[in-house]
Amino acid sequence: MKAQVTQAEVAHFDESGLRVTGHLQWVHVASTDRLTYYAVHPKRGPLAMNALGILPDFKGTAVHDALPAYFQYPEATHSLCNSHLLRELQFISERYPQAWGSGMTTLLLDIKHAVDEAQPQAATDLMSERRQAFEARYAALVTQGLEANPAPAQTEPPVKRRGRVKQTPPKNLRDRLNAHPREVLAFMYDFKVPFDNNQAERDLRMVKLKQKVSGTFRTVAGAERFCQIRGDISTARKNGQRVSAALQAAWAGSPFIPAANSTPAAEAG
Repeated sequence: MKAQVTQAEVAHFDESGLRVTGHLQWVHVASTDRLTYYAVHPKRGPLAMNALGILPDFKGTAVHDALPAYFQYPEATHSLCNSHLLRELQFISERYPQAWGSGMTTLLLDIKHAVDEAQPQAATDLMSERRQAFEARYAALVTQGLEANPAPAQTEPPVKRRGRVKQTPPKNLRDRLNAHPREVLAFMYDFKVPFDNNQAERDLRMVKLKQKVSGTFRTVAGAERFCQIRGDISTARKNGQRVSAALQAAWAGSPFIPAANSTPAAEAG
């Protein structure tokens, strides 16, 4: 399963806290519309991502929520989850009434509408004129964000402290939008790339539901076995396979793995 996700053109990545033996660990998911791979690790960042062994060799488009650790894999093309961005922009518009925030929300939704309209016409990306117009609006809004959130003036040498200088949420978001324009608008440049990272979030939902019911995993081995079984079930359902048959095949040492040229199908039951 891991090898197939590594070779995918587009894959979704996410992670969430998981209680194992009474301690916080992390469940990581790497998935596509046909495959789901889970793994448990004590860490969240690059140490865990390297141990999982997908991102170090991944050369497709990685869709994620902008956790800095993901950007340590330059062989991949990156795409940011715009659903996350829309939630952050909504918070900024409500808490810090700045016009650029609502303007950016409108722009992202306008681009999504344009992409949704173009896709049924068998297009693979937007026409260059429309892309350039959207890029110009994006750049103008980022500039407005800078004007509304200038860097604080320093009248004396800063006190040396570890970590980054604390900034307001609008400034943090503006800096991210300025640093990653192509990653934010990746869905505009390539229609195979989705607008959001909902695939990974949906794939994590059942794992979180299991924790909500049981509270914790008593052993690391139990958590790892659960992730393996849950990955087999999720992959089978995405491909219209009967879950019971897929689990029997996994127990027999031949887990179901969809063919490279197959397409998602409705669940068989």
